[in-house]
Amino acid sequence: MTSYFLGIDNGSQSAKVTIFDRTGAVHATGHRALRPNATPAPGRVEHPDDDLWEAISFACREAMENFTGDPAEIRGVGLCTIRFCRAMLRADGTLAQPVLSWMDERVSRAYEDTDPDVAYVTTSSGYISHRMTGVFADTAANYQGMWPIDTDTWEWSTDEAVIDACGIPRGKLFTLVMPGDTLGLVSAEASAATGIPAGLPVIATANDKAVEALGCGLRSPREVLVSLGTYIASMTLGHQNITDAEGFWTNFASEPHEYLYESDGIRRGMWTVSWYRDLLGEETAEFARASGRSVEEFLGDGAATVPPGADGLVAILDWLAPTDKTYRRGAFLGFDGRQGRFHLYRAILEAIALEMGQNAGRMADRVGTEFERVLVSGGGSSSDLMMQIFADVFGIPATRTRVNNGAGLGAAICVAVALGEYPDFDTAVAAMVQPGDTFEPDPERVGFYARLGAYHARLREFTDPMFEVGASIMGTTD
Repeated sequence: MTSYFLGIDNGSQSAKVTIFDRTGAVHATGHRALRPNATPAPGRVEHPDDDLWEAISFACREAMENFTGDPAEIRGVGLCTIRFCRAMLRADGTLAQPVLSWMDERVSRAYEDTDPDVAYVTTSSGYISHRMTGVFADTAANYQGMWPIDTDTWEWSTDEAVIDACGIPRGKLFTLVMPGDTLGLVSAEASAATGIPAGLPVIATANDKAVEALGCGLRSPREVLVSLGTYIASMTLGHQNITDAEGFWTNFASEPHEYLYESDGIRRGMWTVSWYRDLLGEETAEFARASGRSVEEFLGDGAATVPPGADGLVAILDWLAPTDKTYRRGAFLGFDGRQGRFHLYRAILEAIALEMGQNAGRMADRVGTEFERVLVSGGGSSSDLMMQIFADVFGIPATRTRVNNGAGLGAAICVAVALGEYPDFDTAVAAMVQPGDTFEPDPERVGFYARLGAYHARLREFTDPMFEVGASIMGTTD
């Protein structure tokens, strides 16, 4: 009898559902883009209506319809959703308010307990867990930020001062479940909405970055994973809960009481790539279609003909300013008439790699490790140009995974271990994660990017004062 595992990956821009077998091979997929975020006021970013559940339900139905195997051989569901979101639920588990995106400024401060209709305050994974099972339980490993979680014990804090600081009464918190434990069983109602067989166990995973790290095969502190998502982060393994770090922070891993060290990242990272692609409009899309390529492939091929450094053009990737420096803006610097659309595209890709190289390097120095390989995941890893830039900027081999859905595979791995298909995570990862292409660094370009990186690292020293003055004149918008 063949075993299959269904992995749900609910990201910032879409819901992806994949059915894997015990070797990590893909047997069916489903996908649904999320609707544009609602921005009812400056600093407020919400998921409209019931968009998260509707997108996941659609993607599940599509995956089940595309699955040619026996649904009775699907052993369980692994659920992975966006981190740092906040969901406010009524007593019956329905949404009392729209789910707050991780980009919403309210998630970085205490919850204001003023709505009598709110019976529970939870994460996006807590909300979807309840929709799948009817149980008010959630993974402990998706509570980072303004939550009263004890990051040593992975349980709710026993300190009333911590509870008060977060603003969430104890009675409104979900029951915590450790990664690899069962959240509940797929309910009849959820089965009707998703097409997943009723009664299947729904397995707790972790936050989306941690689950992605597992699905990409990050198993050594000598490796660093760069996750090319809407938020771009770099991560490495850690065994200690470091609470006083600078330049990085300690996140929960997908294994109980293990941790990931995560460097400073890029807000709206790959979103900026999508923004630029869409900004070019229909004319560029027609060029791409005429040559049988996607717009990203067309831009990547063109950018590959541009020399490193984009003929002097550099990008500063603050298309979404940090909350402590709201005056910051994104910028391109260095125009002199030679540059065109391919130069701008290369400048964005180089800025992503340069900034993450600097951030990962600072993290490595502070935890006392030296990286020997960079793993790259996310849609951007399908670009050969992007992969080569990463190898040259980091100065070490860059590898992408064969399955371009690390979070979905990580969720499936959690199911496989939880249900005894494999005895431990190391064995499951070795069996289910297949490495993809590796790109070797070019010594000449490594030297060039080291010099360019030193220049790029200082740009905000000069642009920050100008943007701050500009904000005082023109005002700030979010």
